[in-house]
Amino acid sequence: MELSILALSFTVLLLLGVPVAFAIGLSSVATILAAGLPVAVVFQKMVGGMQVFSFLAIPFFVFAGELMLYGGIADRIVRFANSLVGHVRGGLGMSNVLGCTIFGGVAGSPLADVSAIGSVMIPLMKKEGYDADYAVNVTTHAALVGAIMPTSHNLIIFTLATAGIASVSVLGLILAGLVPAIILTVCNMAAAYWVAVKRGYPTSGKFPGWAMVLSAFLASLPGLFVVVIILGGILSGAFTATESASIAVAWALVVTVFVYRSLTWHNFLKACAKACKTTGVVLLLIGISAAFGYFMALYEVPQKTGELMQMISTSPWVIFLMINVLLFILGTFLDMAATILICTPIFLPIAMQFGMDPLQFGIVMLINCALGLNTPPVGSVQFVGCAIGEISVGQVMRTIGPFYGALGATLLAVTYVPAFSLWLPSLLK
Repeated sequence: MELSILALSFTVLLLLGVPVAFAIGLSSVATILAAGLPVAVVFQKMVGGMQVFSFLAIPFFVFAGELMLYGGIADRIVRFANSLVGHVRGGLGMSNVLGCTIFGGVAGSPLADVSAIGSVMIPLMKKEGYDADYAVNVTTHAALVGAIMPTSHNLIIFTLATAGIASVSVLGLILAGLVPAIILTVCNMAAAYWVAVKRGYPTSGKFPGWAMVLSAFLASLPGLFVVVIILGGILSGAFTATESASIAVAWALVVTVFVYRSLTWHNFLKACAKACKTTGVVLLLIGISAAFGYFMALYEVPQKTGELMQMISTSPWVIFLMINVLLFILGTFLDMAATILICTPIFLPIAMQFGMDPLQFGIVMLINCALGLNTPPVGSVQFVGCAIGEISVGQVMRTIGPFYGALGATLLAVTYVPAFSLWLPSLLK
């Protein structure tokens, strides 16, 4: 009875347009009242869920990304990417993909990625004769790589969502995402090139020469160095993953204020405000989801879900496919953090039961969540891209097929070939 109230109230509140955090909280309160338990349980779980030292990494990583967004790092990365691949057919599209991937590596946020690179590349591509739907699709799909890059705060959220289920290290998950990020970038570039050739888009001039490439690379190197600092510091034991986030903020300030001298006081305040807002939303979701997760464990939701799936099939291939489909559907309605916090306790035990490593599942989860960011009705990344490109979501969705195919191919590769996500972490052992 209580489980039905939990599921039904949560679904109804979402359909009514109630924000996800409040829908989770209100459904938890309704379940508490139906079970006859004290309402204080909800608040105890909320406070306990947020009082984790590792959560300090989240505001720092978010703040570092915002500083890089408003500090002018994106412009230098775009110039470097364009010097490498801008001369091939549809070169601006491929430059866009490469630029989004590189900036995603230093910002760690798909939304910051599409805002920074998209504001530069989408108007430029339209000016050079590229269709708006192509420019938006290239940008929004390439920006999703940021979800699995080392500076992504979603990696931290996933490791904490696995508490009590499996032991997942932040460093292991960071390394697990590197090869899939490369695969996703290659697939995105292939899709961008294929559509560009099919539509007959022009080249953007001749190859500028390796001297120009080296010059553009050196200009962007201070911003890119944050990834080296994070990985090198954690691998060497100089600092922990949580401490690396504060190091990323310090480095972002040094680069944007003293090296590039591009961060104005006004933009600094905007970065602070945006980081505070994002952190508040994420921590509220974490606290509320801790209470929601308590009820899912109490009423054995993971076990019952696993039994229901095994009634359909006992083949790992089919089970993994069902998990992907369910994660994708839920990701189109929920924010990325909410999807991770709600779905990890449900699907991770099932995936582990059928032989999937927790690190591999983490990357599968993050790619599915990223795909949801580019799919209506939530689709925050897609909405930002469409706003920049001055085009409707409907027009973009009509030609999104090749780019969905690139992301889907990457997802299937990571799901069914464990080595793609487990090879680098295995080197640590």
